[in-house]
Amino acid sequence: MSIKASAAALPDRVALRRALISVFDKTGIVDLARALAAAKVEIVSTGGTLASLKGAGIAAVDVADVTGFPEILDGRVKTLHPKIHGGLLAVRDDPGHAKAMAEHAIAGIDLLVSNLYPFEATVASGADERTIVENIDIGGPAMIRAAAKNHGYVAVVVDPSDYAEILSALAEGTTLALRRRLAAKAYARTAAYDAAVSGWFGNAVGEPYPAFAAWGGKLVEKLRYGENPHQSAALYKTGEQRQGVATARQVQGKELSYNNINDTDAAFELIAEFAPADGAAVAIIKHANPCGVAVAPTLAEAYRNAFRTDTFSAFGGIVALNRPLDEGVAAEIAKIFTEVIIAPGASDTALAILASKKNLRILLADALPDPRARSVTVRSVAGGLLVQDRDAGMITAADLKVVTRRAPTAKEIADLLFAWKVAKYVKSNAIVYARDNATCGIGAGQMSRLDSAILAARKASDSAKEAGLSDSLAKGAVCASDAFFPFPDGLEAAADAGITAVIQPGGSQNDPAVIAAADARGIAMVTTGMRHFRH
Repeated sequence: MSIKASAAALPDRVALRRALISVFDKTGIVDLARALAAAKVEIVSTGGTLASLKGAGIAAVDVADVTGFPEILDGRVKTLHPKIHGGLLAVRDDPGHAKAMAEHAIAGIDLLVSNLYPFEATVASGADERTIVENIDIGGPAMIRAAAKNHGYVAVVVDPSDYAEILSALAEGTTLALRRRLAAKAYARTAAYDAAVSGWFGNAVGEPYPAFAAWGGKLVEKLRYGENPHQSAALYKTGEQRQGVATARQVQGKELSYNNINDTDAAFELIAEFAPADGAAVAIIKHANPCGVAVAPTLAEAYRNAFRTDTFSAFGGIVALNRPLDEGVAAEIAKIFTEVIIAPGASDTALAILASKKNLRILLADALPDPRARSVTVRSVAGGLLVQDRDAGMITAADLKVVTRRAPTAKEIADLLFAWKVAKYVKSNAIVYARDNATCGIGAGQMSRLDSAILAARKASDSAKEAGLSDSLAKGAVCASDAFFPFPDGLEAAADAGITAVIQPGGSQNDPAVIAAADARGIAMVTTGMRHFRH
């Protein structure tokens, strides 16, 4: 049975006579308090905030003088008192509440300005567990939730960007519409804060999937539209400490679209699979699928090799680099229309070369994301959330099991491992043909593995014709399949395209038939025991 609500009607305008200010982030607080004081608003404050106000010559009452109880336990207890929470929660027009306030000498609080201990920033700094726990705010969320609940009478501000709205309401009082909007924002803030705390605790105790789970974020920007123009969308930043599109700096170009963000995330995650020390790597992405990936001594050469895979699809694509953007690759990228470049840094010369491309968005990250780091991905389904570990699976040469009569050569193994990394980021069913550390045909998102193999072969053939070559790019290449071949037909289609070796998870009931088909065509095949479905 729910709690019965007060029958008192909520006022529209509430005059600001008394404010409680207790903030960790003191941005703009002195200016706000000075304006409140000039408007004859009584200010109650705490600890460091009180010291800042008094230091600026602003009169304020110590919360201890209101409660009659000193701040104790190193500041852990200072506002958790009936004279504070009563002032925040009292329904002013309710006779019973008014009587209780009078009996206990509780004065109403019309405005609460509060923001929270920097828990998320403390976690991000790599602090030890005791420091992190000490930065879990208790009194702040309690006051914020109380004030937000009683928004009929109390305005609550948790973001310095909202101070201007309070200043504009000083003359005539806050409106109910404003108080409702601020209350919604306040609850969203405490919810995101609690989500960050519970998420950290879950990881700390080794419980990635607790009985109750929450995710929170802070609005980065509202987007022009979503996946399609009739859909609305926004980008939020979570507390996850992972390099990527949400944390990168945009140094050029118009605002990112929903699809730009989605595709750029896929591109940067893929390129992070290739360590900069092992060579310069470039990935070109279209609709979240790679249309070309290559590793070479220089970014410019890697870009040319990646671009050759599918020169048509690369138009209007996303380019991700595993090394800082340099002038050589900038000159190559400038030759066609590109939506986004993302890289771990850039030279001034490279940026100058691309400066004339006003619509080209350039994102610079501080580093590559760690492809081995554990994190989760979240996807909404009707009535729920589908949560899983990020696919951080890795395969090395030592993990490969040769299942055919012919073992792959050292060169084939190198190409197989390269193709396997790319296949991990291709939508299933995924087939990737590669040679000399470059893709030469990619079949993505088909309903059958045979169709993906045929599509990859057609891409390799078309690109060869575009380059003026007599043989398909797939001739002498290797093939990676993100999941097992259910029948020999997909492998046979790859063999018809000219591939010489295959890497796949294995595990199908038809493995013997697939292996026999490979042996019949002289193809070397290795299995990984690991699948990389991507939907």
